[in-house]
Amino acid sequence: MEKILNYINGELAEPTNGNYLDNYNPSNGEAYSLIPDSEKQDVDNAVAAAKEAFKTWSKTTKQERSNILMKLADTIENHFDELVAAESKDNGKPESLARAVDIPRAPANIRFFAGAILHDSSEIHEMDGIAINYTLRQPLGVAACISPWNLPLYLLTWKIAPALAAGNTVVAKPSEVTPYTAYMLSKICIEAGFPKGVLNIVHGLGSKIGDPLTTHPDVPIVSFTGGTITGKHIATVTAPMFKKLSLELGGKNPNIIFADADFDKAVSIAARAAFTNQGQICLCGSRLFVQDEIYEKFRDSLIAKTKKLKVGDPKDPNSNLGAVVSKEHMEKILSKIEKAKELGGKILIGGKREMLEEELKNGYYIQPTIIEGLNYDCSTNQEEIFGPVVSIIPFKTEEEVVEMANSTKYGLSASVFTENLSKAHRVASNIDSGVVWINTWLLRDLRIPFGGMKHSGVGREGGFKSLQFFTEPKNICVKI
Repeated sequence: MEKILNYINGELAEPTNGNYLDNYNPSNGEAYSLIPDSEKQDVDNAVAAAKEAFKTWSKTTKQERSNILMKLADTIENHFDELVAAESKDNGKPESLARAVDIPRAPANIRFFAGAILHDSSEIHEMDGIAINYTLRQPLGVAACISPWNLPLYLLTWKIAPALAAGNTVVAKPSEVTPYTAYMLSKICIEAGFPKGVLNIVHGLGSKIGDPLTTHPDVPIVSFTGGTITGKHIATVTAPMFKKLSLELGGKNPNIIFADADFDKAVSIAARAAFTNQGQICLCGSRLFVQDEIYEKFRDSLIAKTKKLKVGDPKDPNSNLGAVVSKEHMEKILSKIEKAKELGGKILIGGKREMLEEELKNGYYIQPTIIEGLNYDCSTNQEEIFGPVVSIIPFKTEEEVVEMANSTKYGLSASVFTENLSKAHRVASNIDSGVVWINTWLLRDLRIPFGGMKHSGVGREGGFKSLQFFTEPKNICVKI
C-alpha cells in the first residue's frame, strides 16, 4: 500500500520510528494506504524547521507572501479533479460534494488571505499634538494548526492560509482519520516551490503528537478545530504556558421554523442542514424546532423529502449521502440512535445502517434518520451525534423555543425561519450562538468572525479576525 509521508523542511519524510497505521476507505471498509505513526521527535523536527524558516519568512514583504500563496492556490487548482477523488475516497463523502464545496474552498481560502494582507491597515491614535501612537501587528512565530476529519483540506487551508499570510510559519497536524489530501498538499507545495520549512505537516495520532505539538515551548500559538473534550484538554495543558489559543469545537445547533416561514424553503433547507456531508459538519442543524400550527405538515413533508435522498456510492453523482468517516464513528452514531429509542424516541425514517452491495458491502453507511417524541433536554438533544440524525420537536411560543434552543452547553450556530423581520432579529439576538442564519443555512462569508459560545469554543477566526489572531499587537508611542 502507498505510504503517506510527513512534510518537514520542504521534504517528504518517513516517521522517525518507521511505524505506520492503516488508512481506511469508508466506502468499502478496506485499508488502502498507510499513515505515519509519528512521535515527539517528528514534531520536534518540524518545529525546528519552522522556527528556522520564520527568521526569513517573517521578514518577507506582504506582497512577496501574497504572490507565493497565490501560486500555491493556482497549483492546488491544477490538481482539482485528483483532490476531489482523493477527498471522497478518504472521507466517504460524495464526490459531488467534494467538487462543489471542499476542494473549491481550499484555494479560495488561500487567495482570500493572500489578498487580505495587502489591504490591512494599522491603527493610529493622535494625542492632541503631544504624541502619536501607532499599532503594529507582528507574527508570533511557529503556529500549531490542528484540523478535523469532516472537511479535511477545506479546514486545513482555513487555518494555514491566515497563519502564513500574517508571516508565521506552521506545523500542521491533520486528522489521522483523513490524512490523504494533506499529503497531496505536501506534494503540491513542493511542485509550487513553496519555501522550505514555512509549512510543515506531521501525521499521526493525537494521543502521541498532540501534546508534543501544543505544549512545545517554541510554539506560541495554537489553532484547533475538533471535539470539545480534546479542546478542553488543549486549553488545560496550554494555559500555564500562556499560549495564544483559538478553539472551534462542537455544536448541537437549533433550526427554528416559525409558522409564518416560507414553508417549502424551510423544509428543503432543514433537510440539507440535517444531512449534508452525512451530518458531519459542526454547523449541521441537528435539533429541529417546528411551531405547533405547522408541525405535522412540516414533519410529513420532511419525511417525504428525506425518502428521496439516496445513500450510495460516493462516486455516483446521484448519491446524496456517502459513507460516514469510520467504522468506529458509524457504531457511535448507531448507538446514539438506540439510546434515543430507549428514551422514548420514535424513528420516523431511517435509524439503521444502510447495506450496499458487492464491493461496497462493508462500507460505513447510515440511513438519514428523523426522530420524534424526545424531550428537548434529553441526552440525545443535548449531546453532539455528528451524523445523519435530526430530532424534530414542536414548540408553541417564541419564548419557549428560545429557552429550548439555549438549553445545551453548546453555542456554535443556529437558523431561524420566519417572514416576520422583527421576530427574526429578536430571536437571533436571544440565541446563544456565535453564528445565526435567518432564512438560510451555511451561507458563508469569509470576512465574518466565526466561532462559538459556551462549550463550542474560544475566540473568533475569519477575515481580519484571523489575521489579528495570528499576530501580536504592539503599540509604539512617539512623543512630538
